[in-house]
Amino acid sequence: MISFTSARMFVSLLVLSSCALARGAEPVVPLIGYTELKTNLPGGRHANVRTMRAAVVKADGTGRRLVAEELAKEPDTWTQFAGWAPDGKSAIIGAGWQSPENAKWEEANKQFRMEEGKWKLDSCLLDFASGKVTNVTGVDRVSHYNGGLFFLPEGRGLGFTPLIKGVSKPYLMDLDGRNKRDVSGKGGGFAYGYSASPDGKFICYHENYQLHVSDADGANKKHIKTGHSFDFAPKWAPDGKWLLFVSGEHYNCHPHIVRPDGTGLKKLADRGGYRGVIEFLDVFDFHGGSSDTPVWSVDGALVYFTAKVGKSVELFQTTPDGRSTQLTKSADGSLHYHPQPSPDGKWIAYGSMRDGVRNIYVMNLSDRTEKRITDLKAGTGAMWPHWQPIGAGR
Repeated sequence: MISFTSARMFVSLLVLSSCALARGAEPVVPLIGYTELKTNLPGGRHANVRTMRAAVVKADGTGRRLVAEELAKEPDTWTQFAGWAPDGKSAIIGAGWQSPENAKWEEANKQFRMEEGKWKLDSCLLDFASGKVTNVTGVDRVSHYNGGLFFLPEGRGLGFTPLIKGVSKPYLMDLDGRNKRDVSGKGGGFAYGYSASPDGKFICYHENYQLHVSDADGANKKHIKTGHSFDFAPKWAPDGKWLLFVSGEHYNCHPHIVRPDGTGLKKLADRGGYRGVIEFLDVFDFHGGSSDTPVWSVDGALVYFTAKVGKSVELFQTTPDGRSTQLTKSADGSLHYHPQPSPDGKWIAYGSMRDGVRNIYVMNLSDRTEKRITDLKAGTGAMWPHWQPIGAGR
């Protein structure tokens, strides 16, 4: 039985549903979506990845359940919880498949081979009220491999990243999956980390590990030069005035910010030798894990990131002028990863591996009390937490 560290923490979580309380409705504890998987099965990456299942749990640690289970009924298929619609009524679910024969080739050659017929990845929308799943990247399909789905502001459509002839590109489409179009601009290379500005007028992404900004339709594409060989995973500030990303060299990169016009480049913090990836398996992974990148606070006043301290990877916050504060202090060998602030900015969810097991925790940022909200045991792990937006029906 999972219990709270304090009664104050329980009451504070219910504050997230103050609107419901004001109406006299039943108190609602917010949901956190995440992914569970086996971590110690022999056979390498695919043997464990194919056990991934999308799940949700309440932020008080109760009500854990799997979702969109029908997407992973066939052999060698899996699901991943990848985000929420802005209104919180739908969840983004990644649905993947890989042939066992291709998985063996990848293990032997220590590289991905994401060819059609060997791999398939789609991004689906799960309606929580009805349970209906819609494969929006499967409508008028442009690729067998489609990831990175997100919602454009004000219901203007969806963005995603398909693999086109071996090159990953930013695409837009309508909410129903139709009218898919390439917005990578002239001479587009391999792109990833794609997102839209808060007003929906611009997009940013890294292309061939260099930062780019363009109009939403791909026009007026601009290379934001940092002087570094590796720029990765840009994220818009809530007010749209800054981009947050990691920059430096591969596996030696650190949180930076820059204005969308390329001015004001600043290094916020040093990760202290942390490679910037969290190993989510207990067996050898030829890819080396999952990228662990910084995120903005809800109001843009802070940045949350992870960095190495002694023999552990700890959670930090920093101001845009570079004043950092360590939020966790854990036993040697602990690893914190994937921080995500709550919609009201009072909490932060994150993964933490302690005693060899990866679980999801939430922290009250006002007093830094924390709570483990998943109860996985050795050989399993919880990854990629995502808060459900406030006000959605549960």
